[in-house]
Amino acid sequence: MKLSPKVLKILLVVVLLGFGIGFYMQDLKHEESTAHAYRANRYNLDRFNKIMEYNNKMNSTNWRVLKDSIDQQLDTLMILRFRKEVDSLGDLEPQAHSDQVEMQASFLPQ
Repeated sequence: MKLSPKVLKILLVVVLLGFGIGFYMQDLKHEESTAHAYRANRYNLDRFNKIMEYNNKMNSTNWRVLKDSIDQQLDTLMILRFRKEVDSLGDLEPQAHSDQVEMQASFLPQ
């Protein structure tokens, strides 16, 4: 099947037009998703801007205060993690005891 130069040109224009429309629609969807993400993250953005402002004002005194604050937060997280582990061990104890009773009962002569 032979294609004339006129048909090839039309085919080329249709393909290029399709790519152009595809890129345009992709750009519209990207702008829409970016707007949604910006609205969803405005709280995080405000917080990030405050951190950046504080970082710009940082000096040795501020760093000591910030380091102490980080240490206190890490201590709190470790305490909460320890409490969670202890609570989960407390939940496992009755189950382990009942398993042990069942095992001992299975060894009894019948």
